[in-house]
Amino acid sequence: MMVTANNTMDKEDFQLGSFFPYKVRVFGTAVSTAVSSVYRERYGLSVSEWRTMAILGRNQALSASEIVERSSMDKVNVSRAVQALRKKEFLRRDIDGEDRRKSVLRLTEKGLAVFNDVIPLVRDVEAALTENLSAEEQAVLLTLMEKVQKNAEALIGDMSAEAANGS
Repeated sequence: MMVTANNTMDKEDFQLGSFFPYKVRVFGTAVSTAVSSVYRERYGLSVSEWRTMAILGRNQALSASEIVERSSMDKVNVSRAVQALRKKEFLRRDIDGEDRRKSVLRLTEKGLAVFNDVIPLVRDVEAALTENLSAEEQAVLLTLMEKVQKNAEALIGDMSAEAANGS
């Protein structure tokens, strides 16, 4: 789908506050801030540090590039999170037992204890964020979010292909 300036409707009446992408950004920031306050206040963790811990908490041992693949973070954010978590002694780097050229990251006992302490707290925030939504509304919300995300990813792919083709 090529993006063109066909939507000339209401150019003069454009209001950022009602623009869907802006509303999504405000929504995401509010939700993220509500959740991040739990681990930031309790353990001084950044969002990137928490995401790294959350990915490792269930997967046990992954490379930094595998963390990038499983998260919405770029290499720089993951690298900074890994350095900070190692400094806090929440994370350690080991040589992979199967591929000696590859290093893997694991939560330390201290890191795993923090992870296990934070999980019920962020689950409580999650429940509070959706407490006035029925189970059906929650399911619909998640379905709609997934649909919009797929649309956005398709647009990104289309725009990347157009740029590569010189269109």
